[in-house]
Order: sequence, then C-alpha cells, then structure tokens
Amino acid sequence: MQRPLHVLRAVLLAGTVPLFLGVLLSDLAYSTSYELQWKNFASWLLVEGLAFGGGALLWALIDLAGAGQRELRQRRHFFLLLAMWVLGFIDALIHAKDAWASMPAALVLSVIVALLAIAATWLGFPSSRVELAK
Repeated sequence: MQRPLHVLRAVLLAGTVPLFLGVLLSDLAYSTSYELQWKNFASWLLVEGLAFGGGALLWALIDLAGAGQRELRQRRHFFLLLAMWVLGFIDALIHAKDAWASMPAALVLSVIVALLAIAATWLGFPSSRVELAK
C-alpha cells in the first residue's frame, strides 16, 4: 500500500514540469527568432527547474532508502528524476555557451528533459486520486 504524497513533495515534483516546459518553449522561441533574451529566460528557468528537481530527487532518494526492495515503481521514479536532473544540468552547461553555439543541442536536451520531467511526475504521484498528507 502506498503512502499519501506529502504536500511539499507534490509541489517540488509537479513544479518541475512547467519549469522545464518553459525551457523548451524558450528554446523554441530562440531558435525561430534569434532574440537573445529567450536564451536568458531558458537559462533562468533551468536553474529553477534544477532546484525543484533536486529537492524532488533528494526526497525520492530518502523515500527509496526507507523502502528497501518494496517497490519497483519507486526505483523507476528515482532513476527518472536522476536522469532528468543530470541531463538538465548538462543542458544548463550547454545553455552557458555563447548565443547560437548552444543550438541545436540545447533544444534537443530541453525536449528530453521536459519529457523526463513529465514522466517522473506522472510516475511519482501514487494514483489517479491523490490524497495529500498533512
């Protein structure tokens, strides 16, 4: 039986999705307009996404350590978050390159990281009906 999701964990986990989707949309806007401010927006959103993702990753690690061999779903969730965070960090390093030098690698990584964030969030919520712990 799964425990209810803590409110803070739900916020950290669900917060990654709009942040990494924002990175993806900013990269798409930059690739079509060449306006440098879109690249700056993407970099800022990446930092926030990594902060939220790092908190969710730490929480998943603690939950995984307490679970033992309890559930395959928790291990998958942890490794999805880990992959999301590592690729997001690499994406942040690529975004640090000079202007157009980051394209198309930054755009491709942004797509992958956004998909990983969506998958990790979907897998992290215990069921379709979530009861948040107080």
